[in-house]
Amino acid sequence: METVFISNLKNLLDALAKDMDVYVPKKTSEHYTFTAYDPNASCPVEFNDIRTCEPVKEFFFPVRESAAVYPSPSQPDEIRPFAVFGLKECDLRSIEILDKVFIEDDFVDPLYTARRDKMFIIASDCTEPGETCFCNIFGSSGHPQAGFDLNVAKIKDGFIIESGSQKGRDFLAANSNLFADAPHAAVGERDENRKKTLNQLEKNNADLKFDASLKEIVEDIDDTEIYDKAAETCIECQACTRVCPTCHCFYLYDTSQKDYFAKMKMWDSCMRMAYAAVAGGENPRKVLGDRMHHRMLHKFVYFLERYGLDMCVGCGRCVDADAGGMDIRNLFKQLDEQRKAKT
Repeated sequence: METVFISNLKNLLDALAKDMDVYVPKKTSEHYTFTAYDPNASCPVEFNDIRTCEPVKEFFFPVRESAAVYPSPSQPDEIRPFAVFGLKECDLRSIEILDKVFIEDDFVDPLYTARRDKMFIIASDCTEPGETCFCNIFGSSGHPQAGFDLNVAKIKDGFIIESGSQKGRDFLAANSNLFADAPHAAVGERDENRKKTLNQLEKNNADLKFDASLKEIVEDIDDTEIYDKAAETCIECQACTRVCPTCHCFYLYDTSQKDYFAKMKMWDSCMRMAYAAVAGGENPRKVLGDRMHHRMLHKFVYFLERYGLDMCVGCGRCVDADAGGMDIRNLFKQLDEQRKAKT
């Protein structure tokens, strides 16, 4: 990877904004959210020390979109190139997971692909992981290692920039006047910061070390009251699946306008009672605890068996968002305790 130094993030973002739309993190109350970048704005550029509260999937898998139109065929809208700054390692891993779903060899979603192809990814190191972050149990070190065009690491006097793709290298070459060689001491400072972040993650999640994989833990416990007990405080808000960066279920519905009919595509949630309903009104998962169980099986068993990846990146968004106090980490521990009791 090519490594360079820049003292001011605005110069980097201004250069990107000449050729594409740019989205940056903005602190709102206790959380970061994405907002459109305005090169003419006087407010300073913010470096998000932790991931945003909203998932990156919204950029290429929107909540609601038109999938088809009759009688005139529908073509995807022309997508302007865009860059997203501030994506973390958990975000990049979530994109890898969604790519498996929407860009398979035997099926390519043109709506997803149209946006995905125009995206320029500017990742950044985590420096202040939250109490709900548990990405390290899935092998993350707290800083991006692949899947980005550029990565930004904050140090005392500026920022270390790494290229991670040909697009990233081309951008650095075309804007070489903005960058300087990265001093050895600056790279060393970045590496020390990364060690501190990983140490903090390991400290926060010391009680999530198991002697079996999550697949084994979830798959081994089938007849259990743990899910029904957890469901007692769940209010079925579906926030856990909405903010999850890897949940990708959607449903199609028809709508009619004055001169055309449209097939709409909209996010769905396996936590919704009617999600599993079939013709005739039957529903194999009417009970909320059963829906929780299915969600865990999908994330840690079924998806892993099909794609070789856990469908969880440990970002902790579901823990932050759940209005009923549901914490997936507690499910891990309870299931593991029951598994051990069986042996």
